[in-house]
Amino acid sequence: MTEHPPPAVTVAVLACVLVCAAYVAAAAGLRRRGDAWPWRRDCAFLAGGVALIWGLCGWLPGGPFTVHSARHLLVAMAGPVLLVVARPLTLALRVLPPGVLRRGLLRTAHSPFAAWLLFPPMAAVVDMGGLWLLFRTELLSAAHHRPALSAVLELHMLLAGLLFSAAVCQLDPVRRRWSPPLRAATLLLAGTAHAVLARSMYATGPPGTSFAPHDLRLGAQVMYYGGDAVEAVLALSLAVQWYATTGRRRARRAARSERGAPPVAPPPVRPGAAARRPAGVRATLRTRSSPERRTRSARR
Repeated sequence: MTEHPPPAVTVAVLACVLVCAAYVAAAAGLRRRGDAWPWRRDCAFLAGGVALIWGLCGWLPGGPFTVHSARHLLVAMAGPVLLVVARPLTLALRVLPPGVLRRGLLRTAHSPFAAWLLFPPMAAVVDMGGLWLLFRTELLSAAHHRPALSAVLELHMLLAGLLFSAAVCQLDPVRRRWSPPLRAATLLLAGTAHAVLARSMYATGPPGTSFAPHDLRLGAQVMYYGGDAVEAVLALSLAVQWYATTGRRRARRAARSERGAPPVAPPPVRPGAAARRPAGVRATLRTRSSPERRTRSARR
């Protein structure tokens, strides 16, 4: 007998499908009117949607804890990163016509609350703090017996992963873009916290659970190495932005230095040549006008 997914999972999968379809339709409409939109962003967004759907209801090998670690990796880390690098907010702002909906979306993105949430250390605390609470308290054991709590935790993992990825990448137009050094330091500290958590679970599982030792070790390895792979993608995105920002800054400095350079000196002129030239011109004009004057005098 086939086990049906919980209603919350079904709703989440349908929402993922609708969002992916809306993204593809918006990108196609943008290209039809002649605007450029890279195809790699469509591929990244669809890959993120597939990762979320597979993490929510797809079959994964291994024991219970290994499966849970793999689902966490897909739903809370890999899927959000792929969705964020596709720049969905930028696409929505370019597609939506001027009106209430577009102004409301832009106002929300530029609100002080959004800027506070997208402050990289704050986003890291929300993401990593929730993860430590899940695996280092009896919350995971309680969610195993309460489907509603499990659905809430899945939603929190997804939103926290989206928030952290957006805070580190900052590709969409937001209220404030934090400096690349701050985002890089936050990513390094968050990756360290994730690695420490994964290594700690290699020895002892979450409180209130009784996973088999080999299942616990394999799940910890999936979380450890999978987390490193996703964080490497985030680091690559940040490095590309940092390189581009540095290049633009150097180009602006070069342009300013060129504008502030002393003017090029004119070629040297022989002494007296500038004074003789107007006299010669005047003499030529007088010579050319003399016959005309004589002709007018003769006619008179």
